[in-house]
Amino acid sequence: MNNIYFIVLCTCPDEAVASKIANDLVLQRLAACVNRLGPVGSTYFWEGRLLDDQEVLLIIKTSKERLANLTARIEALHPYEAPEVVAIEVAGGSERYLAWLGQTLSG
Repeated sequence: MNNIYFIVLCTCPDEAVASKIANDLVLQRLAACVNRLGPVGSTYFWEGRLLDDQEVLLIIKTSKERLANLTARIEALHPYEAPEVVAIEVAGGSERYLAWLGQTLSG
């Protein structure tokens, strides 16, 4: 694997926001693919309160070269004050799939 790829996790308040962000990231070629899963339960502290919400989880596939711009775009589009953007480096996988990622992101 020559290129470095990332899986980025991002939670959204609902399907409409998740779909808007997913479409934008793919159209801008900041992501090769975005999966939307939900609803998922999220339990967390925010402003000193314990919250338990239903959200939609985005699983975003991108490259190292596009990660900073992808993060900035999510922050610009997302309604949360501090949107979740967590990037996990891909250690390996299907060579055909990873080649497709590279081709899609460079296209």
